[in-house]
Amino acid sequence: MASTPGNQKATHLENSQGKKSQHAEEAIFYMNCRAAYLTVLKSSLENIKSKEQLSLALQQAGRNPSQKTINKYWTSQTTSLNFDDFCAILKKEKPATKNELLEAFGKIDTDKSGYILHDELFKILTTRGDKMTWEEVTSITKQADFNCSDKLDYSKFCELYLTTSEQCCKAARDRLETDPRLRQQHFGNQTEHFSHGITLPVSKASPRVSRKTDHKLAKGDSRAPSRPSSAQSSKASTSTTVTVSASSSRNTKLIIEPDTMKEWQCAQSKGCFYLEEDGEIISHKYRLHLPQRSAVCVTIKPFTVPQAEGKSCRWLSVDTALFILKENETQENLQLVSFTELQNKEVFGWRGELGAGVYWLLPFTTGCRLRKVKTQITGEAELVWRDEDGELALTREFRATLLEIFETIDLDGNGLLSLEEYNFFELRTSGEKCDQEAWAVCKENFEMKKNELTRQGFLDLNLMEANDRDGDPWDLWVTLLSLGYNKALEMTEPQERALLQERAFWGGFSPVRNFRKVFCALFQLWFLAPAFAFQRTAQLSNASACPFVIDISAERCKPRIKAISLEAGGSQLSRAVCRSVVNKGEAKVLDGSENIFIYTYRSGSRITSVIENKSENKVIIHVNNEQSKNCLNNRGLAIFAVEVAPKSMMVSQHVMALNEQEEWIYSCVHSLVC
Repeated sequence: MASTPGNQKATHLENSQGKKSQHAEEAIFYMNCRAAYLTVLKSSLENIKSKEQLSLALQQAGRNPSQKTINKYWTSQTTSLNFDDFCAILKKEKPATKNELLEAFGKIDTDKSGYILHDELFKILTTRGDKMTWEEVTSITKQADFNCSDKLDYSKFCELYLTTSEQCCKAARDRLETDPRLRQQHFGNQTEHFSHGITLPVSKASPRVSRKTDHKLAKGDSRAPSRPSSAQSSKASTSTTVTVSASSSRNTKLIIEPDTMKEWQCAQSKGCFYLEEDGEIISHKYRLHLPQRSAVCVTIKPFTVPQAEGKSCRWLSVDTALFILKENETQENLQLVSFTELQNKEVFGWRGELGAGVYWLLPFTTGCRLRKVKTQITGEAELVWRDEDGELALTREFRATLLEIFETIDLDGNGLLSLEEYNFFELRTSGEKCDQEAWAVCKENFEMKKNELTRQGFLDLNLMEANDRDGDPWDLWVTLLSLGYNKALEMTEPQERALLQERAFWGGFSPVRNFRKVFCALFQLWFLAPAFAFQRTAQLSNASACPFVIDISAERCKPRIKAISLEAGGSQLSRAVCRSVVNKGEAKVLDGSENIFIYTYRSGSRITSVIENKSENKVIIHVNNEQSKNCLNNRGLAIFAVEVAPKSMMVSQHVMALNEQEEWIYSCVHSLVC
């Protein structure tokens, strides 16, 4: 039955209200980020330069970082973190809710009395987790607000914790609103315009940035500028606008004539992109060997894993590309040959002639769509069950998922796993490799053909792992989560961290200075089933994943492709991406700055911009996407700044359509800050 106009209007209104609510939540989030950041630093363009600054900024945002959490984001290689990094951390480190806190205490309060005896509290907090001293625990138990009769009323304790945490956030927001200098630090997604009566708790909306170098406000206009105050006096800027119709972004035909390629020899390999929690994308890398000069066709596309009925394939919208580099005498000196710039739906391809030799194939995705997608998961899937005889068996759903995984890690597609293929799986899920001796043991215990593991052997291997743990599915979940599956056995998103990471809560703020240690210790106990299970919890690594397949066809010889590593793209891929954009993109000089170039290149359904700094000094470039429509970028921010080292170039951003069924406009202003 056709919907009535009234129903259509109601649906449109609901969608509009949903978008307004989402935008308002985003606005509040970035306002809180900026308020906390500017409590510690003078400018949004200034970087965090120490662990102490990071810890203090997180506390001002209502978080409560433990030392382990700080070390996760500030490693031995870290020298600084910018505002973008800070926002990304806050997205991952969610503030606690009262229900979560009460659930944590409830694991200790087994008789559900609502209290924890001081003697038990002393024992827990001085011997487990983030250990506290006797004096520190005493300072907690002496607080009259939530203690009586040698017992801690943990409901009142949680209320005070949440109230104090919110006071910290509010103090940062109030300072942002009352300090004229800080109000000019509009740096983040906050400056988007909103309509339909949405009121944001920030200063008035900013004017659009024009291409002119003079960005002074019109007379009488008291609105704050959209760029940071340090950018107001910038003497160089340039704008770029690209309008893409709904039908043109995925209609570039691959120049492939099937009739002429019937006799060509082919090779194929599969692989996968994994988006780590810190935003890094890793994937398989390959070597291609051509014994003689030949016409070659190369394609890459998301791999459609055979799906169980009702499962989604959201990763099919992920963009892919393949960069072809010629290997010379040294592996460090790779020469960019070309990349797969032609597109036909989800397939990206390249066709040309390659000489005899060895080539590196580096898979690439912008990451715009390889991102967290929140879905409602009603429960955790069962992985194993016991039959009438008490024997463990894999559930039907888990068997289907394992066969999906087998198809993905069977890189050559021959229906068997070689030791090399199995080791890519092991490195991804356990960080270790299987040697020849261990492989021989597998051969004795599991079904193999031609020294390669069969599908049944792979299933039996996972069943053995469950038996080794007496039915505990922990290690099986480690495998699934590291390969991009969620608790519903869907390869669609990274698993939420709520049950998988150490919960770190705010601390070090009056009136209770030891909140953080208390909650770190108690939340570790939340996971102690069996005892000390938290040590295993902390090792979990989540990822969003997108499998892909590479096809190589050669006219005059048999191509050979082999996966050689599973790692981040690194400097070779970064240089290849930049060089491809510089070679083929439109170049613009920042007005008033002859040494700063902005290159913009559209390849199929994506647009990439690269900044080249030819000067002898580092520069900070402010990037404003406010006028873009129906777009999403890999940074997740409409406004941000990037630092470009002297005599170097770097990717400013990758942009794609939010909805490919509608027209989208990429409109970006790059401005020199310093």
